Amino acid sequence: MTVHFIGAGPGDPDLITVRGLRLIQSCPVCLYAGSLVPEQIVSAAPDDARVIDTAPMTLDEIIDEIRDAHDKGLNVARVHSGDPSVYGATAEQMRRLDALDIDYDVTPGVPAFAAAAAALKTELTIPEVAQTVIVTRTAMQSSAMPNNEDLDTLGKSGATLAIHLSIRNLREIERQLVPHYGPDCPVIVAYRVGWPDEAFLHGTLSTIANQIRKSKITRTALVFVGHALKPGQDFRDSALYDADHVHVLRPKKKAKAS
Repeated sequence: MTVHFIGAGPGDPDLITVRGLRLIQSCPVCLYAGSLVPEQIVSAAPDDARVIDTAPMTLDEIIDEIRDAHDKGLNVARVHSGDPSVYGATAEQMRRLDALDIDYDVTPGVPAFAAAAAALKTELTIPEVAQTVIVTRTAMQSSAMPNNEDLDTLGKSGATLAIHLSIRNLREIERQLVPHYGPDCPVIVAYRVGWPDEAFLHGTLSTIANQIRKSKITRTALVFVGHALKPGQDFRDSALYDADHVHVLRPKKKAKAS
């Protein structure tokens, strides 16, 4: 018996991996985070599968369901949104499964920030503008941020920031990041990425809070901040395909003998 932690992607059923879908199709028990995972994905489970929305459940209740499946020798598809490694609350489940000596594996999924960048047709790492992407959040009602992971500290890098779980904290984001990025730094709020009502709001650090207040978006949104997001900017081409850039797969051409 194995528990398969599966990243379902951000919302679009087409963005689940082939492996993840096959596991869902084969498991007689399917536990999924119903607030973020579309039912269309878990509808691929076998007709007689036990399919449970874990959104209203506690950790103990979820583990009880897994233990019951283990006792019956039934594989479990544990389906999470996005990629399980990012804000998936999987580590605490794995710790419990380790204690119970229950086997598990992990199938990665498309994270929301990658799906949003694809929908926006943008690259988050632009040569000589930003070569680092930081995935983070801010502390509100959830657990506190570790020391030195506040936005003021992270913002000193000038990296492209993908800020999760913080749509109601935009004034604090503005306060901490304006000193490092400037008030006119581009900001994009990606709402419900991959879902039919997906939307993107474009602004700056000094304007985005008012825009979001008017839009009445209060959850399920990702906040991008960074100069790599500036539309139509002029930047140098990367070295990857530069004719003068020599590497092992494109060695320097020998000069032709005269």
